Amino acid sequence: MRGLTARGDTTELRISGQLLKAAVLVQLSQPLEVTTVDIPSLDVGQVLVQVEYSGICGKQLDEIDGRKGEDQFLPHLLGHEGAGTVVEAGPGVRKVKTGDRVVLHWVKGSGIDSTTPTFRRNGSKINAGWCTTFSEYTVASENRMTVIPNDVGFDVAALLGCAVTTGLGIVFNDLGLAPGQSVAVFGAGGVGMNVIQGAALVNAYPIVAIDLQGWKLRQAMEFGATHTINAAEDDPVPILRDLSEGQGFNATVDLTGNSEVRQTAYNTTSKTGKTILAGVPHHAEMMEIDSFPLHFGRRIFGTDGGQTWPDVDIPRYLRLYGRGKLMLKEQITHRIGLDDINHVIDLVREGTAGRCLISMRD
Repeated sequence: MRGLTARGDTTELRISGQLLKAAVLVQLSQPLEVTTVDIPSLDVGQVLVQVEYSGICGKQLDEIDGRKGEDQFLPHLLGHEGAGTVVEAGPGVRKVKTGDRVVLHWVKGSGIDSTTPTFRRNGSKINAGWCTTFSEYTVASENRMTVIPNDVGFDVAALLGCAVTTGLGIVFNDLGLAPGQSVAVFGAGGVGMNVIQGAALVNAYPIVAIDLQGWKLRQAMEFGATHTINAAEDDPVPILRDLSEGQGFNATVDLTGNSEVRQTAYNTTSKTGKTILAGVPHHAEMMEIDSFPLHFGRRIFGTDGGQTWPDVDIPRYLRLYGRGKLMLKEQITHRIGLDDINHVIDLVREGTAGRCLISMRD
């Protein structure tokens, strides 16, 4: 069995009886179990990474709550955005080497698309995906990581594993939003906040944030929203109609996955506008739309991580951050240790937290 020991800023690989601490999803709609698992030997295209920070994405909450339906892979590891240091590269890996600092992301980049690793706990199988980050160390596929400069903080880097790249990618890649075009963003959470700041970068107008939480709407203004609507207090439809002068928006983006909200997003899109569905719907919920406008230019489609190409987009976004054009650290509201992961998951579920980071050193 493989064990690890940390010394300062470097990590030494050695054979020992040590185990890896990880948060495991054992049963749907139940708290994660923080436990220890064996680290498997590396297969072709796999990389062992010491995780420094992991983000908590809404998609992970959807998985915990069974929003997608039955989970045939239980028990398994979770987390799909993080940052850390490469400890060991497996056979065939050329993209990274020991000591590289990397962003861990669920979207495929260049490199080998490896098999998924299998961990063990007391001899029992623990499944994992190509990239999991709710653990002190992880085994990830080569194509699920991107090397970053040494001067980029791991906390900032972790955000680039999903929230930032998906949000900006929706604006730049899915929508191709142009200056002066209008956009309405339903849900001002982690991804939504980056849709908003991406829209501000291209000088879209108006940029409308819709949410149930007043504090998120105030933050949205700081990130570039020109207007906000608190849907807990006001019906968004007439307000959006007025803001678009009855023409509908060039783009609407749903981050909630709520069927009623998704339908509202579609119905407030202009005749030739685009509706992006980014939120995960409950597996039993359907939405109804009038498909007739689709024959005349209106478009509706889902997004796959904002069509992000990590090898190109992550370095590009880091350059924007370095020039003060992107707000990243400002998105982080909580930092907490792995042992307290269920507490911070509850905060995210309640809507009382922004981007939360799990620190593996706390």
